[in-house]
Amino acid sequence: MQEETARSAIDTFISAFNASDDDSVAALLSQALTSDVVFWGPLGRSEGIGAVARFVLDLRRHPAGTGTMMRCSAVDMPDEWARYQWAFTTPEGGPRLAGTDVVHLRRNLIDQVIVFAGDMKPLAS
Repeated sequence: MQEETARSAIDTFISAFNASDDDSVAALLSQALTSDVVFWGPLGRSEGIGAVARFVLDLRRHPAGTGTMMRCSAVDMPDEWARYQWAFTTPEGGPRLAGTDVVHLRRNLIDQVIVFAGDMKPLAS
């Protein structure tokens, strides 16, 4: 049950990247995130739905065109933490970025997001 709740919040969060218009982004995020969400992204730490919305809107305005964000793994959830893999693909074979997010849930909403973009390098032998 708890994993289903996490999956729903995560999928709603991801849907903000694919919203039909920019005006829908904040509404979708408010369904998935707490108002005081802490977002650890590629550009550092930020707080609040507004900060996450700015990040999402910036990514939606990718120079290669509006891309598509998707969850491409199951949601793994030990207790109140969850992780999943994602991929962002721009149109017509443009740049693709993939990574793993780790999220913390409070009262069925995400209150922390940690973004790990890109693949991890294997250990040198």
